[in-house]
Amino acid sequence: MTTCFNARFAPIIALMLAVPATLPAADTYTIDGAHSEATFRIRHLAFTKVSGKVPLQGTIRMDETDQRKSSVDVTIDAASIDTGNETRDKDLRSAKFFDVANYPTITFKSSAVSEVSKGKLNVTGTLTIHGQSKTVVIPVDFKGTAPGAKPGTTVAGFEGNLTLDRTDYGIKTYASDSGDVGLVGKEVTLNLIIEAGKVPTAP
Repeated sequence: MTTCFNARFAPIIALMLAVPATLPAADTYTIDGAHSEATFRIRHLAFTKVSGKVPLQGTIRMDETDQRKSSVDVTIDAASIDTGNETRDKDLRSAKFFDVANYPTITFKSSAVSEVSKGKLNVTGTLTIHGQSKTVVIPVDFKGTAPGAKPGTTVAGFEGNLTLDRTDYGIKTYASDSGDVGLVGKEVTLNLIIEAGKVPTAP
């Protein structure tokens, strides 16, 4: 009786074992531009630092079970730069600096994500500014997820930081080649604050 039962159901069991279990896919989160921004600081002469900000937009594909499968795609409107001074902002948008007429966007596309420790990630990717692309590694703190303001929604929080040399991206106006500070410093410090909402999956 047992032998007959096993023989009868053997093809079904074999088929079940041959088909891998479906694993949950990475969730897609859309960056909330109203609650996300990149702020920056750069030295002016040898005395002060000027700060500014730009809004962020893009998507994050997040796999909380295996962060290595996560990815990031961020776009910044270069013309949205805001330092709180319209004259200076027009100068930054001009061909002397970002040249937004020819290079309207700043982008970052990840190529790898590694988990340094719980909640601490290194996100490697290509940063493109002023038409120049460089590989960078951005240390990111994953702040977790929580219910959103609207019922049934989920949001995720991230913070990151990066220091770069603007001359690496062809933005060399007022930069000193002698190693001095110059009128405007070369080194730019970026801080990222990101809130992203989970895109609902189709039923």
